[in-house]
Amino acid sequence: VYPEKTAKRRAKHLNVHQSGKSDCGVKSNIKSIPGVMTIRGCAYAGSKGVVWGPIKDMVHISHGPVGCGQYSWGSRRNYYVGTTGIDSFVTLQFTSDFQEKDIVFGGDKKLVKVLDEIQELFPLNHGITIQSECPIGLIGDDIEAVSRSKSKEYGGKTIVPVRCEGFRGVSQSLGHHIANDAVRDWIFDKLDPDGKPKFEPTPYDVAIIGDYNIGGDAWSSRILLEEMGLRVIAQWSGDGSLAELEATPKAKLNILHCYRSMNYISRH
Repeated sequence: VYPEKTAKRRAKHLNVHQSGKSDCGVKSNIKSIPGVMTIRGCAYAGSKGVVWGPIKDMVHISHGPVGCGQYSWGSRRNYYVGTTGIDSFVTLQFTSDFQEKDIVFGGDKKLVKVLDEIQELFPLNHGITIQSECPIGLIGDDIEAVSRSKSKEYGGKTIVPVRCEGFRGVSQSLGHHIANDAVRDWIFDKLDPDGKPKFEPTPYDVAIIGDYNIGGDAWSSRILLEEMGLRVIAQWSGDGSLAELEATPKAKLNILHCYRSMNYISRH
């Protein structure tokens, strides 16, 4: 028994399929409403929670109100090797903790402060991503300009702005796509134009794409591949690192596990 207002809203989502009709008229596959938690996640969840979050030696900022970062924090068992707070940051939550005044006056100054604090408190991080929550797109903050400015100030550090505001997609899936595009635009396209690898390549270099090491499954795959004589140069993105992302274009073969989240970067 729903309250009248809720019953009216839910009526669009429940119906009986009748024989001979092409569908049952249920309204679905619509964009998430900003600020409303859904069981299917959102574009931010797909980017921060799935693709970027497990990359261990980068700090991932949940840029916006604290709730989204809290909701995405520690909910997946993306195992990794490293020392938390020193060279690995997967299980820490970083948020710009937007308040009403930030919505009114913009959050760029707060973002600059957060970046400076991260550099001071965690100087061994290898890079930073800015995972946009809904308000960032709604108020039009220029996170790209902040990223370029601070990257230059920090001596060329990789800082990636990710336009993964939750309302952009109907589920996590668009967030995967946006995250893949951010890797393409802000990591691959910034590499040495001569393509000189930072390691000596071999004919047996492979990359495991779309395995998030949930419970350690990527480690099992890696052991089998290495026992076959292959060299795994990158894991995307479970137990992964920025250097592995950068090395991936040098792989002789991409081994794709989760097609849904990583087909975009594999095609690129």
